[in-house]
Amino acid sequence: MKKNIIIIATGGTIAGSGDAGKAADYQAGRIDVSAIVSSVPAIADLAELTTIQLYNIDSNDMEEAKWLRLRDLINYYGKDPSVDGIVVTHGTDTLEETAFFLNLTISHDKPVVLTGSMRPATAASADGPMNLYQAVALACSKEAAHAGVLAVFSDTIYSGRDIQKINSYKTDAFEIGDFGCLGYMRDDQVYFLSKSGKPHTSHSIFSSLKIEALPKVSIAYYHCGADPQLLSLLSANSDGLVIAGSGSGNYSSAWKEQLHCLAKDHIIVRSSRVLQGIVFDSPYFDPNRDTIPSYTLSPQKARILLMLSLLTTRDKDKIRSLFETY
Repeated sequence: MKKNIIIIATGGTIAGSGDAGKAADYQAGRIDVSAIVSSVPAIADLAELTTIQLYNIDSNDMEEAKWLRLRDLINYYGKDPSVDGIVVTHGTDTLEETAFFLNLTISHDKPVVLTGSMRPATAASADGPMNLYQAVALACSKEAAHAGVLAVFSDTIYSGRDIQKINSYKTDAFEIGDFGCLGYMRDDQVYFLSKSGKPHTSHSIFSSLKIEALPKVSIAYYHCGADPQLLSLLSANSDGLVIAGSGSGNYSSAWKEQLHCLAKDHIIVRSSRVLQGIVFDSPYFDPNRDTIPSYTLSPQKARILLMLSLLTTRDKDKIRSLFETY
């Protein structure tokens, strides 16, 4: 008996359109999801499909209110006993942020798989059809249940927590860095090698929250000669601040002084602009514990966790504990 899979489309390059055969110049979010599914005839052999065109946007136009609507829709279908899994098509530029947000806030354990493409649907060798085919196959797999939010690209299975875009041009644009992928796809066959060890979906404290809006958290990107007044400007209009520091979350003495002043009234998370590695608490670099380390989270993912944490508490030590946990 075929599984019932919901495909929720949000746009992106997988729905992009440009000159026939060309891969580089196109507009994202132009083609309806039903047309994309029709371009992959074999996908109908995998499952009974229901398509929903939630958005048709460039993923750079994805923002918090759209996340909340997407989360609510996924939770709605997750409660439906006739639904076996959910696939979300999404632009690649901000897919890692959406994946992490959903990983922390979805309240059920049915398979949820994100995918997209690096080439538009009109390209001569579009990668979207195979990615979509494998995403549906993964959403049909029993192994994908209770695994958190997943993503599929180029025959590879990624976790929603750790996926990151590391190439702006190649079709094989994603990786998980030090942790390695969760597994591989061989056409429609699923091969898991590992699972994410961090709390997610129904095991996340954020999954039970009724969220109407998210606190505002800004990211300050450190570079040589960065003006510390930038920190005051950002924090004045934000509920929290994430620092994208150099190396292991480092920055200048002038920034240290400014952050020490701001830490009295603001929650500040210290992350790194480096793609791999970890940011720890440091009694030498931050002896006053003015900041909270992001550990392995990128600045953009640390921002998401801080937004959600601020919904539950303003206590710095409790938020520090949440960053250790998630």
